[in-house]
Amino acid sequence: MYCTPDIKVTLSENIESNTQWPQPSEALGTRSVFGLPEGRWKRSSWKVKVHQGSVLPVGSITLDITSPADAPVGEYSLSVKTSATASVGSSLGKLLLLFNPWCQEDWVHLPEEEERQEYVMREQGLVYKGSDNYISSMAWNFGQFEDDIVDICLKLLDVNPKCLSDPAKDFSARCNPIYVSRVVSAMINANDDGGVLMGRWDGQYDGGVSPTHWNGSVEVLRRWLKYGGNPVKYGQCWVFAAVMCTVLRCLGIPCRVVTNFQSAHDTDKNLTIDDFFSDYGVRPKQSPDSVWNYHVWVEAWMRRPDLSVDSLYDGWQAVDPTPQEKSTGVYCCGPAPVKAILQGHVDLKYDVPFVFAEVNADRVTWMVFADGSKKNIFTDTVSVGQNISTKAVGSDKRVDITANYKHAEGTEKERAVYNQAVKKVNIPEENSNGIHDDKPGVSMKIVELTKPVSGKDIDLELVLNSNDNETRTLVINVNVQAMRYNGIPSSQIQTELKEQKLLPNQGRVKMFQSLSMSRPTMFN
Repeated sequence: MYCTPDIKVTLSENIESNTQWPQPSEALGTRSVFGLPEGRWKRSSWKVKVHQGSVLPVGSITLDITSPADAPVGEYSLSVKTSATASVGSSLGKLLLLFNPWCQEDWVHLPEEEERQEYVMREQGLVYKGSDNYISSMAWNFGQFEDDIVDICLKLLDVNPKCLSDPAKDFSARCNPIYVSRVVSAMINANDDGGVLMGRWDGQYDGGVSPTHWNGSVEVLRRWLKYGGNPVKYGQCWVFAAVMCTVLRCLGIPCRVVTNFQSAHDTDKNLTIDDFFSDYGVRPKQSPDSVWNYHVWVEAWMRRPDLSVDSLYDGWQAVDPTPQEKSTGVYCCGPAPVKAILQGHVDLKYDVPFVFAEVNADRVTWMVFADGSKKNIFTDTVSVGQNISTKAVGSDKRVDITANYKHAEGTEKERAVYNQAVKKVNIPEENSNGIHDDKPGVSMKIVELTKPVSGKDIDLELVLNSNDNETRTLVINVNVQAMRYNGIPSSQIQTELKEQKLLPNQGRVKMFQSLSMSRPTMFN
């Protein structure tokens, strides 16, 4: 008869690799002592048992070690003592612990195996770009299982400012995907914390490469590590998001890259995008608000018990590493529950009002007069947030997930949610810029007659309709400006003055315009 020896296993998260950091702590969950027989180690949340394949007669024993679902992710050191009299344990090596979407108790548990394969295991994917009417895709290599990527991801966590400020607290908090995803969101950009990527949107890429150079995350992350944590130059939204997707998947958090077309950037948190024009058709000043042709972020899957005990906000969370606005003093965004965005619950953390505005802000056009006064001349309630897209599970098809973020445009439910959100952010009614009730005497619409192709002219049609009972003579200022994909005007292309007579209640009067499409344009 062979008896199992007394075994004591000590497991410590590798905080001690930095001598200035505190030692691992059982109280903080970064150290655990457990062993056999189990009855002697009831206080430990880690468990060990002898594997059935162990051959005790020849002195061979295999141990099965089970971690608790809420153990901090990271690298641990394992040591073992096989007798109570031994003074020093023998090292068993290192153990790498990640979030586990296969474990029902883990906050990142994803029930469907097909989705786990897509959102955790798949190393190649698609990122959508373009405009709402002309959506294109680009292939991206996430490469989360390349040999050195997990070490780079853990290094990223170790150099984040929260860890440098209070390492014991930071390591202990790594059991929480809400905390980890927020840290990663901040560390992918280099704006205030020595993160991975430096953004640039002015077309000048001296000292680096254009964001269009990248087609995978591995080279970006390796460059960051190779050059001592100095930021890689340069990235834009799709690069920031795709690199973050790599890091989260590597750490075991299910995630996917999402593209929002006609994406609003609301700088003053009033849930409107304000456009200012003078009475001669050009922008008299640069509005801090903008609407991007498209913007890309990440959705990460996790529970949100910090917001609700009944799982109301569990599921997909919007997390955005592109440095747009600060959140609690740091350039990061999210995790914002997609379910909260849909319902207009903008009083919840993190950054729900900002993401709500990205997909559902009203766009208000102001006429600015010579004396500095302004008038609301039009409110567009439908154009922001179009064709929100992500790659399908198990195929390269595009899936439209707009309905996850907002109710259908033009419905009473959508307006009710928007108005509720405006009230929750405490915007006075005169600044919330609701629908302009007065029916304008003249309406205008620009129609594409030919598809836009870079380097070729595009034919546009300006259609006028009169709703007035009187004849009108219009003086029309046509102003065309180049616009970057993030909605910022770049340069003047064309200015033209035209006169047109409209008869009472006249239907369609067409005016034609031909423009060169060597760069994106904005028609005012």
